[in-house]
Amino acid sequence: MSTAILLAHCPDQPGLVAAVAHWIQSNGGNVLDLEQHVAEDLNTFFLRAEWEYAGQAGTIESLREAFKADVGDRFSMSWRMADRDFRPRAALFVSKQSHCLFDLLSRAHAGELPAEIGLVISNHRKLEPVVNRFEIPFSHVPVTSDTKPAAEAAARQLLAEHDINFVVLARYMQVLSAEFVSDWEGRIINIHHSFLPAFPGARPYHQAHTRGVKIIGATSHYVTAELDQGPIIAQDVVAVSHRDGPKDLVRKGRDVEKIVLARAVRAHAERRVLWFNNRTVVFGT
Repeated sequence: MSTAILLAHCPDQPGLVAAVAHWIQSNGGNVLDLEQHVAEDLNTFFLRAEWEYAGQAGTIESLREAFKADVGDRFSMSWRMADRDFRPRAALFVSKQSHCLFDLLSRAHAGELPAEIGLVISNHRKLEPVVNRFEIPFSHVPVTSDTKPAAEAAARQLLAEHDINFVVLARYMQVLSAEFVSDWEGRIINIHHSFLPAFPGARPYHQAHTRGVKIIGATSHYVTAELDQGPIIAQDVVAVSHRDGPKDLVRKGRDVEKIVLARAVRAHAERRVLWFNNRTVVFGT
């Protein structure tokens, strides 16, 4: 038996769940999980379904063709369908900070991440020994204001050569061009060191300490051309107190960054995220 996953959204209308469930049954499927949500302010229906299907039901390609003809076009759906066993390949972009890189590499090595890490790209060589320990390809692509177009061209070529499906900015301290972001729309995940949009820019934990905050947080989101304004996938917070200095906030902040980024990568790799109108619906959380 194989398992398929469907993510879909469309204008809300009667009969959507029944149509999807009936189509799955009619094509020899057995529903394992089905979640749906209606955003009333957008009049938009969102759905995620998983189902088992036998070999005689066809391949995932033939199921896509049948769904498009029988349901997708009929309800004007935007949708995508994938085999659950397909593990997407991720490229990690890093600079000098190692905490998110170590965490994702360790989770992947332990079999806890539903994705393969196929490549690490960095604008510095500092973390190359870390990556080498995990026997994952490392590419040094330096970036300056003058060489940024050439650097992005090199990164594009590397992503193609390594069959990468999505990109994770694991504390990559460079701003990607609008063209690069557009080409990888919905496939670049970033981690931000605060509960957006609080305390942007440099030394966020020092800013937070100065303001006497009682919680700090992290936000993982898809990257858009508008800096740090992409649709949010995951967030979390950790409590702090007057006893915590800037170093304590940095330590606690890095811990929550790792957790939130891993949660977002997992949700994306498991096809649990639908992006619509700069917001996300994240199923199964």
